[in-house]
Amino acid sequence: MKSVQIDGKPVGDGHPYYFIAEIGINHNGSVEIAKQLINVAAAAGCKAVKFQKRTVDVVYSPEELAKPRENPFGLTNGDLKRGLEFGQTEYATIDEYCRTIGISWFASCWDELSVDFIAQFNVPCYKIASASLTDDALLKYTRSTGKPIILSTGMSSLEEVDHAVEILGTEDLVLMHTVSTYPAKYSDLNLRVIETLKRRYNVPVGYSGHETGIASSVVAAAMGACILERHITLDRAMWGSDQAASLEPNGINKLVRDVLLVEQALGSPEKDCLKVEEPVKAKLRRK
Repeated sequence: MKSVQIDGKPVGDGHPYYFIAEIGINHNGSVEIAKQLINVAAAAGCKAVKFQKRTVDVVYSPEELAKPRENPFGLTNGDLKRGLEFGQTEYATIDEYCRTIGISWFASCWDELSVDFIAQFNVPCYKIASASLTDDALLKYTRSTGKPIILSTGMSSLEEVDHAVEILGTEDLVLMHTVSTYPAKYSDLNLRVIETLKRRYNVPVGYSGHETGIASSVVAAAMGACILERHITLDRAMWGSDQAASLEPNGINKLVRDVLLVEQALGSPEKDCLKVEEPVKAKLRRK
């Protein structure tokens, strides 16, 4: 199985785990909150932070934007979507800040104009959200950038994933097992799908979790997920639709710590008496 290079780091079997902290829209429209979340991710040892980028009037219909929805930015769904959407000034600030503290960033682009917008920052890769897996035009357009692609597979059948992989090709492709509910129930996670995706497509496979704890992500790492992605928040009680499915600073710290312990513990498949066992062997064995 080939590895994929993301910002100079090899991702795939036999390489160090690649941790992505999904900020998404948990910044609540504030660059200062975004910076705090970037700091949390960097302090925990994450390799990258991820945002979401939409051209609001392209992704949503006028009827959807006009729907009543009371929120901190106004009274309609359109007010909410526009209030949460960062533009040129905000992303330029984020780009400079990430470069200053030494962490990569990229985004899930939900439309072609958003791909063009994010391209100006020379991001190391693109994420395609589960919601966009069946958007053939967007898949082709994102592939045309020549950058590695991380594709989430939530809310999709294997036949739909087959089609998306056929369009994208397997070069510089990472698939992510995910369950698109927020927060996800443990009984719905089906982590064995990680093995299914690895066998079927022979590409690196990661896990993007939306559950509330960390145990499942640790298990996903042990099962062969090479990328671990989790939403992060400053406080799960904050306003916002994704906050409850996110990890607070203590949670993302514990996740990275525990997965790195798993990396050590998996070790070698070779079975023998270890040097450190020799003294115990001499003391306890009768024969």
